[in-house]
Amino acid sequence: MTAEPTTGSRRIDGAFGAASDAGRAALIPYVLAGYPDAAGALAAALAAIDGGGNVLEIGLPYSDPLADGPTLQRASRVALANGADLGSALELISAVRAARPATPLVVMGYVNQFLRGRDGASFERMAGAGADGLIIADLTPDDGPEVEEVALVAGLDLVYLVAPTTAPQRIGRIAARSRGFLYAVSLVGVTGARRSLPSGVATFLHRVRAVSPVPVAVGFGVSRPAHVRRLAPLADGIVVASALIDALGPDGRDADRMRTLVTELAAATER
Repeated sequence: MTAEPTTGSRRIDGAFGAASDAGRAALIPYVLAGYPDAAGALAAALAAIDGGGNVLEIGLPYSDPLADGPTLQRASRVALANGADLGSALELISAVRAARPATPLVVMGYVNQFLRGRDGASFERMAGAGADGLIIADLTPDDGPEVEEVALVAGLDLVYLVAPTTAPQRIGRIAARSRGFLYAVSLVGVTGARRSLPSGVATFLHRVRAVSPVPVAVGFGVSRPAHVRRLAPLADGIVVASALIDALGPDGRDADRMRTLVTELAAATER
């Protein structure tokens, strides 16, 4: 595979580099395309960026999100019931790219949502809309080489995940294949806001960063400024998802409250 940087790599690298130069970990807030509807999702996305997000993760609503906990499952059901689909997700990506052109956008979904990507069509559409990278939660590196090539041609970074159960020697191989950054899942289980972080997270992140040639972002269970403050010296980036969806309130429309939480989380990223 060529080592030439993609458009996505340049923008993502710039965001991580700028955060590091400022003595901070990069904050990666999450929004769900189509939740609660198209207008609400755009308001949430802009609030997340304006509140201090360095990279924006945009989830694709899905009927069977295996890695998602109750909060994101509920939001997906609402979005799908309101007509969200790949087309509306592309419209969101395009609108955010136009409104906040400097912010890297990373799309998160599942293999079944990207099957057409094997011929490059869906990947090219995402890149054309303004996406910089992809997280395919259930794609293993064993099944990934073809997808990696298609993503590279489209100019998208394919971000892999590692977990505390990933064998140490395998972490290095996965990290070498990940582009943009490597997603370190902090715990075994699904997403969702937790009261406390796993006890072994520091050891796990030290092991991952020691072998990763790309920045390491940690997610799953991160919900509070105190969590971010603890993780900031341990990781290059911090992903917050369910807590932000919860912050939007029961109807998913309280973008001001979400922005306030993002601002508080961003303030805690200082190392």
